[in-house]
Parts: sequence; structure tokens; C-alpha cells
Amino acid sequence: MEVLRLTLSGLGQPARGHLAMLAFSALVAGSFSLGVLAAPHIDPGALSVVRFVLAGALVGVAAVVTTGIPRSAWVAPWRYLVLGGLLASYFVLMFEGLKTAPPVSAAAVFTLTPVMAAGFGWVFLRQRLTGRMAVALCVGGVGALWVIFRADLQALMAMEIGRGEAVYFVGCVAHAAYAPLVRKLNRGEPAVVFTFGMMVAGTLLLAVYAWPAVVATDWAALPRVVWVTLVYVAVAASAMTFVLLQYATLRLPAAKVMAYTYLVPSWVILWEIALHGAVPPGLVLAGVAMTVLALWLLLKE
Repeated sequence: MEVLRLTLSGLGQPARGHLAMLAFSALVAGSFSLGVLAAPHIDPGALSVVRFVLAGALVGVAAVVTTGIPRSAWVAPWRYLVLGGLLASYFVLMFEGLKTAPPVSAAAVFTLTPVMAAGFGWVFLRQRLTGRMAVALCVGGVGALWVIFRADLQALMAMEIGRGEAVYFVGCVAHAAYAPLVRKLNRGEPAVVFTFGMMVAGTLLLAVYAWPAVVATDWAALPRVVWVTLVYVAVAASAMTFVLLQYATLRLPAAKVMAYTYLVPSWVILWEIALHGAVPPGLVLAGVAMTVLALWLLLKE
């Protein structure tokens, strides 16, 4: 831990933001492979409610222990409702989409968020793209589409996209808007405190939306994979990634923050190999390679 602290202390703020997003992409990837296994067994809203409660409790404890939660953090609580609503929408739609979308394909849909984040970054913050960033986003977008359509040119030309991918895409629009709005709405609160406020608001909104599903779920009868997924997404893919995302968005432009989503399909492939020994076809891997190239172009100074 001391070595890690000394290493981080020697890095500038942008470099710390990049490290945060590298960890973010690795943690997020696991939720796709595990989510596909759990999605058929539980309502997406019910799962998301419990996910937010657990993750919010963890982040709240971390906030109290580290920075404390000052009264000033609760000024303009509508900010947390906006951000919590966007993230809650994203997670509900993600698990709804994973009922039918393969994990690598869903991860490729996620890689479309940098293009949308760049657009929202201009709308909310007037962040402008350089020529290289625009090229990188186009390369990454093409690579993502190649994976989404499973390297099938006929399906691409006919725009035969699955229902799961389409549902999840709507969620990704919400996620893309979230990144620049964090910077716009933050008023100096530490990342962990701001995340806690968003988690509280998201939990309240989800409870209103999904309470009937929560009551109707037979929690004792759920298979083990649902509980494994729930713990993972609450701790690793929610509490930790929310803080990492908040931390990074305060230090990097929105498009560069979301550029790390281009790594997610590669991480998912490793998850799929580890869990199922499933290696995607070589042509699909070409699309993944394009998304990695897009990441390199976006991060190159």
C-alpha cells in the first residue's frame, strides 16, 4: 500500500484519472459475463434496487471514514436526482438487454458511449474534439459495430440488430450523458461524497419504479449465480466504479474518460475465456482490435 501511495503521489492529476479509468474498464467488464448468467433469473429493476442499496452503503461508509459528509454536500439535491436517474436507467436497461444479448456484443454496444459522450461534452461543457479524437471515435465506432453484428456484413447492411443490443443502447445514451454532467454539477464535493449522494437518489428512484418487482421476487429461491453477480456488481462494478468514474471525470475531458470503454470488449473476452473457455471468431477479434486502436489514438498526446 505504501508503494502504491508513493507511486500515485508522483503522478499528475490527468495520469491518476487515466489509472482510475483503466481499473474502471476492467471491473465493468465482469458485469457483462456475470450479468448474462443472472439476467434470466431476476427482474432487472429488483436486482438494481438491491445493487444500489449495497453499493450505496459501502460508498457511504467510505465517505464517512475518509472525508466525512458535510452539510454543504446536500445543497441542490436535484443534482443527485438527475445523476442517479441516469445511472439507474443505465443499469436497469443493461440487465434487460443482457437477457438476449451476448456479453461481447453488449460490451461492444458500450463502446459507442465515447461518441455520445463527446456530443454531450460539447452540449454541457463546450468541450471540443481535436481531429485525431474525431478519427479515433470513428474507428472505435466502426470496430464496435463490427462486433455488434458479429462480423456479418449482410447483417450489418440490413441493420439486423438484436432486441437486447437495442435496449442496452438506450441505457448507454444515459451513461454517456452522465459523464459530462458529473463535472458540470459537481460543486467541489469529493468524489466519494458526490457518489454517495447520487447513490441515495438512485436508490430512491429505483425503489419507486421497481418496488412491486422487489416484493414479488422469491429471494430465497434465487440460484447462487444471481447472488454472486449481485455481490460483484454492487461492490466491484458499482461502488468502486462509481467512485473511479467520478474521480476521473473531474480530471479528464468526457471523451477521454469514456474512451476507456473501448477496452471493455477485450476484458469481456478474457472473462468469457476464463468462465466458459469461449473464444470469439477471428473476424470478431478484428473489431475488438479496432476499438483498442481507437483508445490509443484518443489517449495519445
